[in-house]
Amino acid sequence: MTLNYNELTKQVLELDPQVRFAGIANIKGEIVAGGPKDNVEQMLSGDQVSMSIHYAIQKRELYTNLAYKIGKERSSITEYEKVTMITIPINSSELFLISTEPRADYFKIIDYVHLKLDSE
Repeated sequence: MTLNYNELTKQVLELDPQVRFAGIANIKGEIVAGGPKDNVEQMLSGDQVSMSIHYAIQKRELYTNLAYKIGKERSSITEYEKVTMITIPINSSELFLISTEPRADYFKIIDYVHLKLDSE
């Protein structure tokens, strides 16, 4: 059975009220599933979202260079004053991107996503 990305992103949006965005981005920086939670004010415009995805892909590529020494990246968490950004690699060409309110229980969210991805 193939994992339904739209369903998974919906589940993550519903998992915790502090989740603001859950989406899957491809290596080209395009959102292929998911999006922002309804009725949540977006902090970034369209171009800024694209820039944020681009930076997440760049960061992943940097850490991939060290994978032979430290293992594959499982997740990345960046805390800002107004939002926390979570990146979870799915495979070599897709990233699961999540943003939450500050201080959300992001380990619960990451564990949930890994449980779903690893069950496939």
